Amino acid sequence: MLQNDLLLRAAKGETTERTPVWLMRQAGRILPEYRALRGRLSGFKELVETPALAAEVTIQPVEALGVDAAIIFSDILVVPEAMGLTYEMIEARGPLFPEVVKSAADVARLRVADPEEHLGYVLEAMRITKRELAGRVPLIGFAGAPWTILAYMVEGHGSKTFSKARRLLYQEPALAHQLLEKITVTTIAYLQAQVAAGADIVQVFDSWAGILPPAHYAEFSTAYINRISAALSPLVPVTVFAKGAWWAVEDFAKSPCRTIGLDWNQSPAQARQQAPGKTLQGNLDPCALYGTPAQVKAATEAMLREFAGGPHIANLGHGVYPDTNPDNVKVFVETVKGWQGAN
Repeated sequence: MLQNDLLLRAAKGETTERTPVWLMRQAGRILPEYRALRGRLSGFKELVETPALAAEVTIQPVEALGVDAAIIFSDILVVPEAMGLTYEMIEARGPLFPEVVKSAADVARLRVADPEEHLGYVLEAMRITKRELAGRVPLIGFAGAPWTILAYMVEGHGSKTFSKARRLLYQEPALAHQLLEKITVTTIAYLQAQVAAGADIVQVFDSWAGILPPAHYAEFSTAYINRISAALSPLVPVTVFAKGAWWAVEDFAKSPCRTIGLDWNQSPAQARQQAPGKTLQGNLDPCALYGTPAQVKAATEAMLREFAGGPHIANLGHGVYPDTNPDNVKVFVETVKGWQGAN
Protein backbone atom coordinates (compact mmCIF):
# COMPACT_ATOMS: atom_id res chain seq x y z
CA MET A 1 0.00 0.00 0.00
CA LEU A 2 1.47 3.34 -1.07
CA GLN A 3 1.63 6.16 1.45
CA ASN A 4 1.82 8.67 -1.42
CA ASP A 5 -0.11 7.65 -4.54
CA LEU A 6 -0.59 11.14 -6.02
CA LEU A 7 1.34 10.30 -9.17
CA LEU A 8 -0.68 7.18 -9.90
CA ARG A 9 -3.99 8.89 -9.30
CA ALA A 10 -3.03 11.81 -11.52
CA ALA A 11 -1.84 9.39 -14.22
CA LYS A 12 -5.21 7.67 -14.11
CA GLY A 13 -6.97 11.02 -14.53
CA GLU A 14 -8.32 11.12 -10.98
CA THR A 15 -8.67 14.26 -8.90
CA THR A 16 -5.71 14.91 -6.59
CA GLU A 17 -5.23 17.19 -3.60
CA ARG A 18 -2.22 18.74 -5.32
CA THR A 19 -0.14 18.28 -8.45
CA PRO A 20 2.43 15.48 -8.11
CA VAL A 21 6.02 16.27 -9.09
CA TRP A 22 9.17 14.41 -10.12
CA LEU A 23 12.04 15.16 -12.53
CA MET A 24 13.52 13.26 -15.41
CA ARG A 25 17.16 12.45 -14.53
CA GLN A 26 16.49 13.30 -10.89
CA ALA A 27 18.70 10.38 -9.82
CA GLY A 28 22.06 11.66 -10.92
CA ARG A 29 24.72 14.28 -11.05
CA ILE A 30 22.82 17.18 -9.51
CA LEU A 31 23.07 15.46 -6.12
CA PRO A 32 26.32 15.49 -4.12
CA GLU A 33 25.31 12.12 -2.65
CA TYR A 34 25.31 10.67 -6.17
CA ARG A 35 28.65 12.24 -7.11
CA ALA A 36 30.27 10.86 -3.96
CA LEU A 37 29.09 7.34 -4.76
CA ARG A 38 29.91 7.59 -8.47
CA GLY A 39 33.44 8.78 -7.65
CA ARG A 40 34.22 5.44 -6.01
CA LEU A 41 33.35 3.41 -9.10
CA SER A 42 34.97 2.63 -12.44
CA GLY A 43 32.22 4.33 -14.40
CA PHE A 44 28.54 4.76 -15.17
CA LYS A 45 27.99 1.18 -16.29
CA GLU A 46 29.29 -0.27 -13.03
CA LEU A 47 26.71 1.80 -11.19
CA VAL A 48 23.88 0.74 -13.51
CA GLU A 49 24.88 -2.92 -13.33
CA THR A 50 25.29 -3.13 -9.53
CA PRO A 51 21.73 -3.55 -8.20
CA ALA A 52 22.30 -2.38 -4.63
CA LEU A 53 24.04 0.80 -5.79
CA ALA A 54 21.50 1.51 -8.54
CA ALA A 55 18.77 1.18 -5.91
CA GLU A 56 20.64 3.53 -3.58
CA VAL A 57 20.87 6.33 -6.15
CA THR A 58 17.25 5.72 -7.22
CA ILE A 59 16.12 6.53 -3.69
CA GLN A 60 18.47 9.50 -3.11
CA PRO A 61 16.22 12.16 -4.74
CA VAL A 62 13.17 10.94 -2.84
CA GLU A 63 15.00 11.77 0.39
CA ALA A 64 16.98 14.81 -0.81
CA LEU A 65 14.37 16.56 -2.97
CA GLY A 66 11.03 15.32 -1.66
CA VAL A 67 9.73 14.22 -5.08
CA ASP A 68 6.56 12.18 -5.40
CA ALA A 69 8.13 9.24 -7.25
CA ALA A 70 11.36 7.32 -7.69
CA ILE A 71 12.52 6.39 -11.19
CA ILE A 72 14.85 3.42 -11.44
CA PHE A 73 18.45 4.40 -12.12
CA SER A 74 19.32 2.79 -15.44
CA ASP A 75 19.74 3.71 -19.10
CA ILE A 76 17.70 3.15 -22.25
CA LEU A 77 20.76 1.56 -23.89
CA VAL A 78 20.65 -1.52 -21.68
CA VAL A 79 18.13 -2.85 -24.23
CA PRO A 80 20.41 -2.95 -27.29
CA GLU A 81 23.15 -4.39 -25.08
CA ALA A 82 20.76 -7.13 -23.95
CA MET A 83 20.03 -7.81 -27.61
CA GLY A 84 23.73 -8.34 -28.29
CA LEU A 85 25.02 -4.87 -29.20
CA THR A 86 27.35 -3.66 -26.45
CA TYR A 87 27.71 0.04 -25.67
CA GLU A 88 30.34 2.05 -23.81
CA MET A 89 29.66 5.21 -21.83
CA ILE A 90 32.44 7.69 -22.60
CA GLU A 91 32.87 10.41 -19.98
CA ALA A 92 31.93 13.86 -21.34
CA ARG A 93 31.03 12.33 -24.72
CA GLY A 94 28.14 10.00 -24.05
CA PRO A 95 27.30 6.53 -25.37
CA LEU A 96 29.34 4.76 -28.04
CA PHE A 97 28.62 1.48 -29.83
CA PRO A 98 31.87 -0.10 -31.10
CA GLU A 99 29.77 -2.20 -33.50
CA VAL A 100 26.68 -0.90 -35.28
CA VAL A 101 23.82 -2.35 -37.31
CA LYS A 102 24.52 -2.00 -41.04
CA SER A 103 22.89 -4.98 -42.74
CA ALA A 104 20.21 -7.65 -42.64
CA ALA A 105 22.84 -10.05 -41.31
CA ASP A 106 23.50 -7.70 -38.39
CA VAL A 107 19.78 -7.59 -37.56
CA ALA A 108 19.54 -11.38 -37.84
CA ARG A 109 22.36 -11.78 -35.30
CA LEU A 110 20.52 -9.73 -32.69
CA ARG A 111 18.48 -11.68 -30.16
CA VAL A 112 15.13 -10.92 -28.62
CA ALA A 113 16.38 -10.49 -25.08
CA ASP A 114 15.11 -12.47 -22.11
CA PRO A 115 14.56 -9.91 -19.32
CA GLU A 116 15.63 -12.09 -16.40
CA GLU A 117 18.66 -13.51 -18.22
CA HIS A 118 19.95 -10.41 -19.97
CA LEU A 119 18.54 -7.55 -17.87
CA GLY A 120 18.31 -9.21 -14.48
CA TYR A 121 20.50 -6.56 -12.84
CA VAL A 122 17.88 -3.87 -13.57
CA LEU A 123 15.07 -6.05 -12.27
CA GLU A 124 17.01 -6.86 -9.10
CA ALA A 125 17.70 -3.14 -8.59
CA MET A 126 13.95 -2.55 -8.86
CA ARG A 127 13.15 -5.27 -6.33
CA ILE A 128 15.67 -3.79 -3.87
CA THR A 129 14.35 -0.27 -4.48
CA LYS A 130 10.76 -1.36 -3.96
CA ARG A 131 11.70 -2.98 -0.67
CA GLU A 132 13.71 0.02 0.53
CA LEU A 133 11.06 2.55 -0.47
CA ALA A 134 8.62 0.67 1.78
CA GLY A 135 5.63 2.26 0.09
CA ARG A 136 6.76 5.88 0.47
CA VAL A 137 6.25 6.76 -3.21
CA PRO A 138 5.61 4.91 -6.48
CA LEU A 139 8.45 3.45 -8.53
CA ILE A 140 8.67 4.40 -12.20
CA GLY A 141 10.06 1.92 -14.71
CA PHE A 142 11.14 2.94 -18.19
CA ALA A 143 12.55 2.00 -21.57
CA GLY A 144 13.53 3.80 -24.74
CA ALA A 145 11.12 3.94 -27.65
CA PRO A 146 12.06 1.56 -30.48
CA TRP A 147 12.91 4.38 -32.91
CA THR A 148 15.32 6.02 -30.44
CA ILE A 149 16.96 2.65 -29.74
CA LEU A 150 17.30 1.98 -33.48
CA ALA A 151 18.84 5.40 -33.94
CA TYR A 152 21.67 4.58 -31.52
CA MET A 153 22.14 1.04 -32.86
CA VAL A 154 22.57 2.27 -36.43
CA GLU A 155 24.35 5.59 -35.79
CA GLY A 156 26.60 4.24 -33.04
CA HIS A 157 26.56 7.39 -30.90
CA GLY A 158 24.65 10.59 -30.28
CA SER A 159 24.23 12.84 -33.30
CA LYS A 160 22.71 16.16 -34.32
CA THR A 161 21.13 14.60 -37.40
CA PHE A 162 21.13 10.79 -36.99
CA SER A 163 21.51 10.79 -40.77
CA LYS A 164 22.67 7.15 -40.94
CA ALA A 165 19.63 5.98 -38.99
CA ARG A 166 17.29 8.18 -41.01
CA ARG A 167 18.87 7.05 -44.29
CA LEU A 168 17.93 3.48 -43.36
CA LEU A 169 14.26 4.47 -43.22
CA TYR A 170 14.45 5.79 -46.80
CA GLN A 171 16.75 3.19 -48.37
CA GLU A 172 15.78 0.02 -46.51
CA PRO A 173 12.44 0.52 -44.76
CA ALA A 174 11.75 -3.23 -44.56
CA LEU A 175 15.04 -3.77 -42.71
CA ALA A 176 14.20 -0.90 -40.38
CA HIS A 177 10.89 -2.57 -39.56
CA GLN A 178 12.65 -5.88 -38.89
CA LEU A 179 14.94 -4.18 -36.39
CA LEU A 180 12.08 -2.21 -34.83
CA GLU A 181 10.11 -5.44 -34.43
CA LYS A 182 12.92 -7.11 -32.47
CA ILE A 183 13.39 -4.03 -30.30
CA THR A 184 9.65 -3.79 -29.64
CA VAL A 185 9.23 -7.44 -28.62
CA THR A 186 12.25 -7.11 -26.31
CA THR A 187 10.94 -3.84 -24.85
CA ILE A 188 7.47 -5.20 -24.13
CA ALA A 189 8.91 -8.20 -22.29
CA TYR A 190 11.37 -5.96 -20.43
CA LEU A 191 8.70 -3.53 -19.24
CA GLN A 192 6.37 -6.36 -18.24
CA ALA A 193 9.24 -7.77 -16.18
CA GLN A 194 9.77 -4.34 -14.61
CA VAL A 195 6.13 -4.32 -13.53
CA ALA A 196 6.56 -7.79 -12.03
CA ALA A 197 9.65 -6.47 -10.19
CA GLY A 198 7.70 -3.57 -8.68
CA ALA A 199 7.19 -0.76 -11.20
CA ASP A 200 3.91 1.07 -10.49
CA ILE A 201 3.97 3.05 -13.74
CA VAL A 202 6.21 2.98 -16.83
CA GLN A 203 7.48 5.65 -19.20
CA VAL A 204 8.60 5.27 -22.81
CA PHE A 205 11.29 7.79 -23.76
CA ASP A 206 11.45 8.75 -27.44
CA SER A 207 14.39 11.09 -27.10
CA TRP A 208 14.96 11.50 -30.85
CA ALA A 209 11.33 11.70 -31.93
CA GLY A 210 11.66 15.27 -33.17
CA ILE A 211 14.23 14.56 -35.88
CA LEU A 212 11.77 12.54 -37.97
CA PRO A 213 9.21 14.04 -40.38
CA PRO A 214 5.65 13.35 -39.23
CA ALA A 215 4.92 10.67 -41.84
CA HIS A 216 8.04 8.71 -40.89
CA TYR A 217 7.30 9.19 -37.21
CA ALA A 218 3.84 7.68 -37.63
CA GLU A 219 5.23 4.66 -39.49
CA PHE A 220 8.49 4.03 -37.67
CA SER A 221 7.72 5.18 -34.15
CA THR A 222 4.10 5.85 -33.18
CA ALA A 223 2.96 2.44 -34.37
CA TYR A 224 5.55 0.66 -32.21
CA ILE A 225 5.02 2.86 -29.15
CA ASN A 226 1.29 2.14 -29.38
CA ARG A 227 2.00 -1.60 -29.35
CA ILE A 228 4.06 -1.17 -26.19
CA SER A 229 1.32 0.95 -24.60
CA ALA A 230 -1.33 -1.62 -25.51
CA ALA A 231 0.69 -4.44 -23.95
CA LEU A 232 1.48 -2.56 -20.72
CA SER A 233 -1.64 -0.48 -20.08
CA PRO A 234 -3.68 -3.41 -18.68
CA LEU A 235 -0.96 -3.71 -15.99
CA VAL A 236 0.04 -0.13 -15.10
CA PRO A 237 -0.42 3.42 -16.42
CA VAL A 238 1.86 4.20 -19.37
CA THR A 239 3.50 7.57 -20.06
CA VAL A 240 4.86 8.47 -23.50
CA PHE A 241 7.45 11.23 -23.83
CA ALA A 242 8.26 12.01 -27.47
CA LYS A 243 10.68 14.92 -27.34
CA GLY A 244 10.19 17.37 -30.18
CA ALA A 245 7.28 15.51 -31.78
CA TRP A 246 4.62 18.13 -31.08
CA TRP A 247 2.56 16.86 -34.03
CA ALA A 248 2.17 13.42 -32.45
CA VAL A 249 0.00 14.54 -29.51
CA GLU A 250 -3.21 13.92 -31.46
CA ASP A 251 -2.06 10.40 -32.36
CA PHE A 252 -1.12 9.62 -28.76
CA ALA A 253 -4.52 10.95 -27.70
CA LYS A 254 -6.02 7.93 -29.46
CA SER A 255 -3.45 5.49 -28.06
CA PRO A 256 -3.65 3.29 -24.93
CA CYS A 257 -1.13 5.46 -23.04
CA ARG A 258 -2.51 7.34 -20.02
CA THR A 259 -0.06 10.25 -19.82
CA ILE A 260 1.57 12.34 -22.54
CA GLY A 261 4.82 14.08 -21.63
CA LEU A 262 5.48 17.48 -23.16
CA ASP A 263 8.83 19.13 -23.84
CA TRP A 264 9.33 22.81 -23.01
CA ASN A 265 8.50 23.99 -26.55
CA GLN A 266 4.99 22.51 -26.49
CA SER A 267 1.86 24.36 -25.47
CA PRO A 268 0.01 22.72 -22.56
CA ALA A 269 -3.22 24.48 -23.55
CA GLN A 270 -2.98 23.18 -27.11
CA ALA A 271 -2.10 19.67 -25.91
CA ARG A 272 -5.09 19.78 -23.56
CA GLN A 273 -7.36 20.51 -26.55
CA GLN A 274 -5.74 17.80 -28.67
CA ALA A 275 -5.77 15.12 -25.96
CA PRO A 276 -8.70 15.96 -23.63
CA GLY A 277 -8.86 12.54 -22.01
CA LYS A 278 -5.18 12.27 -21.14
CA THR A 279 -3.02 13.34 -18.22
CA LEU A 280 -0.26 15.73 -19.28
CA GLN A 281 3.26 15.75 -17.84
CA GLY A 282 5.89 18.49 -17.95
CA ASN A 283 7.14 20.88 -19.04
CA LEU A 284 9.35 23.53 -17.40
CA ASP A 285 12.41 24.47 -19.46
CA PRO A 286 15.35 22.81 -17.64
CA CYS A 287 17.31 26.04 -18.11
CA ALA A 288 14.72 27.90 -16.00
CA LEU A 289 16.39 26.21 -13.03
CA TYR A 290 19.51 28.32 -13.65
CA GLY A 291 17.61 31.41 -12.47
CA THR A 292 17.41 32.88 -8.98
CA PRO A 293 15.14 31.09 -6.50
CA ALA A 294 12.52 33.81 -7.06
CA GLN A 295 12.75 33.32 -10.82
CA VAL A 296 12.46 29.54 -10.48
CA LYS A 297 9.36 29.96 -8.32
CA ALA A 298 7.77 32.38 -10.79
CA ALA A 299 8.54 30.16 -13.80
CA THR A 300 7.14 27.11 -12.02
CA GLU A 301 3.93 28.92 -11.10
CA ALA A 302 3.55 30.16 -14.68
CA MET A 303 3.93 26.57 -15.91
CA LEU A 304 1.36 25.29 -13.43
CA ARG A 305 -1.15 27.90 -14.59
CA GLU A 306 -0.70 26.72 -18.18
CA PHE A 307 -1.69 23.17 -17.24
CA ALA A 308 -4.91 24.21 -15.49
CA GLY A 309 -8.07 22.42 -16.51
CA GLY A 310 -7.03 18.79 -16.37
CA PRO A 311 -4.83 16.20 -14.69
CA HIS A 312 -1.17 17.17 -14.60
CA ILE A 313 2.11 15.68 -13.38
CA ALA A 314 4.69 18.43 -12.91
CA ASN A 315 8.09 17.79 -14.44
CA LEU A 316 10.67 19.42 -16.66
CA GLY A 317 10.45 19.44 -20.43
CA HIS A 318 13.51 17.16 -20.52
CA GLY A 319 16.03 15.79 -18.03
CA VAL A 320 17.50 18.07 -15.37
CA TYR A 321 20.95 19.29 -16.45
CA PRO A 322 23.90 18.02 -14.37
CA ASP A 323 25.21 21.48 -13.39
CA THR A 324 21.86 22.58 -11.97
CA ASN A 325 21.91 23.84 -8.36
CA PRO A 326 20.05 21.28 -6.22
CA ASP A 327 18.65 24.13 -4.12
CA ASN A 328 16.83 25.44 -7.19
CA VAL A 329 15.47 21.97 -7.85
CA LYS A 330 14.09 22.02 -4.32
CA VAL A 331 12.47 25.40 -5.04
CA PHE A 332 10.80 23.85 -8.09
CA VAL A 333 9.54 20.85 -6.10
CA GLU A 334 8.36 22.93 -3.14
CA THR A 335 6.61 25.44 -5.39
CA VAL A 336 4.63 22.65 -7.03
CA LYS A 337 3.76 21.17 -3.64
CA GLY A 338 2.55 24.52 -2.36
CA TRP A 339 0.53 25.39 -5.44
CA GLN A 340 -3.14 26.02 -4.70
CA GLY A 341 -4.53 25.30 -8.14
CA ALA A 342 -5.03 21.59 -7.46
CA ASN A 343 -6.25 19.25 -10.21
